[in-house]
Amino acid sequence: MTDGFVTLADIDKARHALAGKVVRTPTVQSASLSKTIGTPVHLKLEHRQITGSFKLRGATNALSNLTGPEKQQGVVAASTGNHGRALAFAAHLEGVRAVICMSSLVPQNKVDEIRRLGADIRIIGKSQDDAQEEVARLVREDGFTMVPPFDNANVIAGQGTLGLEIVEDVPEVETVVVPVSGGGLASGVAAAIRAVRPSARIIGVSMDRGAAMRASLDAGKPVLVEEYESLADSLGGGIGLDNRLTFAMIRDLLDDVILLTEEEIAAGMAHAYAQEREIIEGAAAVGIGALLAGKASARGPIVAILSGRNVDMNQHRRIVCADATGERAIPCPA
Repeated sequence: MTDGFVTLADIDKARHALAGKVVRTPTVQSASLSKTIGTPVHLKLEHRQITGSFKLRGATNALSNLTGPEKQQGVVAASTGNHGRALAFAAHLEGVRAVICMSSLVPQNKVDEIRRLGADIRIIGKSQDDAQEEVARLVREDGFTMVPPFDNANVIAGQGTLGLEIVEDVPEVETVVVPVSGGGLASGVAAAIRAVRPSARIIGVSMDRGAAMRASLDAGKPVLVEEYESLADSLGGGIGLDNRLTFAMIRDLLDDVILLTEEEIAAGMAHAYAQEREIIEGAAAVGIGALLAGKASARGPIVAILSGRNVDMNQHRRIVCADATGERAIPCPA
C-alpha cells in the first residue's frame, strides 16, 4: 500500500494468491446495449463467479493472508449476503470456522446459502451497522478474526484483480461502470484501471435509497445513513465511520458516483434477462440500468460489471414478467 491506497503491486500479489481458487470470468460485447448507447458496450460477467459474486476474490485473498493462529480462532464478518457466502465458501475449503452476522434486511435466499456452506449465522438488528456491532463483540470477547466485507487492504486487492482482467480483455476501454456500496469492488477496480489505463473514466453506481458512499462523499466524510429495502439489497449498509481505505479511494479515484431509482434498477435486471440472457441481482444490474437511463453518459468502449447473480428467483420472476407485460416493475420485494 502507498499513502493508504492499495496499489497495482498489491493487486498483482493477490492475483497469484487467487490462482486456481477463483474463476477468470469472461468479458463479452453486448450487441443490444452497443446499439442502444451508440458505442461499444462490454459486460464483465462476474456473476458467473463460483459463489455467484465478485466477493469470492476479496474473501479468498484476505483468508490467504491470515496467520495460522488467526485461522484457528475462526473468522467473522458482517455481510449483506454475498461477502458472507464468499467467506463461508473460502473458510470451508480451509477447514476454518466462520460466523456471518447479517441484519434482518438480508434476503432469505442468501441466508440459506450461507447456512448450507456450514457457517454459523447471527441475524442482528435492521442494519449493517447493527451486524457489525455483533462482529466487534465476537472479536473482543471470543477472539475471532474479523474479515471485513470491504474496508480491508487484502479484500480490496482481491477485488482489484477483476480490474486487471477488464483491461486485458478490453485494452482500449474508456469507461468502466461499477456498482458501489462499501467501496471494496469499486476502489480495487479503480486502483487497477488507474494504474494500467489512466485515461479511462470510472463511474460508480448505487441506488437512491440509503446510498452510504454517495452520502459520505457529499458530506466530505463517512456518515451514517438509514437503510431501506431495495432491489439492490447488496448495495445496502454503511461504510463505517472509522473507514480507513475505501472512502478516500472512491473519493480520489472515481470520476462520479450516480444513483438509480428502483424502476431503473428493475429495468437493468429485465434487460439483462431479455436481451443478454443473464440472470442477475439488482446490485449487479445498476451498470446496465445507468446506461439505459442515460445517467452514465460516457465515451466508449464501455465495460459494465455484472457483479452477482444471487437473487431471489421469485423476485426476479416478478420483475421480468412485469417488464414483459409492459407493467411498471414493483420497486421492492413483495
